[in-house]
Amino acid sequence: MTTLQKGDLAPNFTSKDQDGITHTLADYKGKKLVVFFYPKASTPGCTAEACDLRDNYARFQANNYALLGVSADNAKAQSNFKNKYEFPFPLLADEDKAVIQAFGVWGPKKFMGKEYDGIHRTTFIIDENGIIQEVISDVKTKAHTSQILK
Repeated sequence: MTTLQKGDLAPNFTSKDQDGITHTLADYKGKKLVVFFYPKASTPGCTAEACDLRDNYARFQANNYALLGVSADNAKAQSNFKNKYEFPFPLLADEDKAVIQAFGVWGPKKFMGKEYDGIHRTTFIIDENGIIQEVISDVKTKAHTSQILK
């Protein structure tokens, strides 16, 4: 699991979003960045989480936050997810798991008694200078905004 913690420098990632546009950590310098990792596009928990962030997007913008969703889904799945729910933020299609591994959110999980490797639902709040301000690993999907914007 993640060894990154508050005070650490965020990993300098580069990845493409649902439209093939490249995003890097440097693109967000001067803004606060919320990077939320979710297991799979269009599943109930991930939809609830992303919709909560979408519904509060104006509050994030008012506080100088940018949002970036990340999963190992391909660009088409991310694009469908984004379009269906009209998310105003990009979703990275991290198929090679480079960003997921860099943030340390890939690892063993348990679901209905089965163990498997997957993405741990984790959110990183990164400040204007690329320093991690908070790591949220106990994500409340329906009330995630209030966990971030306290």
